[in-house]
Amino acid sequence: MFSLRVMRIITGCGNRNSCRNLFKILNILPLIAQYIISILIFVVNNKDQFFINSEIHNINVRHSSNLHLPSANLDTYIKSVYYSGIIYFNSLPFNLKKFPTNPRIFKSAVKNFIYMNSFYSLDKYYNNNSNK
Repeated sequence: MFSLRVMRIITGCGNRNSCRNLFKILNILPLIAQYIISILIFVVNNKDQFFINSEIHNINVRHSSNLHLPSANLDTYIKSVYYSGIIYFNSLPFNLKKFPTNPRIFKSAVKNFIYMNSFYSLDKYYNNNSNK
């Protein structure tokens, strides 16, 4: 990747060293992290289009604060912003899942969370955040 090469040249880092800390030092988000943030902002800005599990089911369970994930068969729908937004939102830690009244507060909290973890892939995002 060209951007990683440029980051290594600017910081004097070797080719075999990880760039994870370089993203934190330079205060840059990896592309996948920018994608996750934009999808989560979409969810918060359009929260009236989503249902919370507690609205669907009357039983108080561990995942009652998660967004309800509708059943889907079409691959196009599963890859859509709406469906993936629910999955990304449900993967957030509990303290970030609360819908704030101000999307700016949510955006800054999510950015800080993602800066601290600097996710390189969606798998890392799911594995580091699920059930926390």
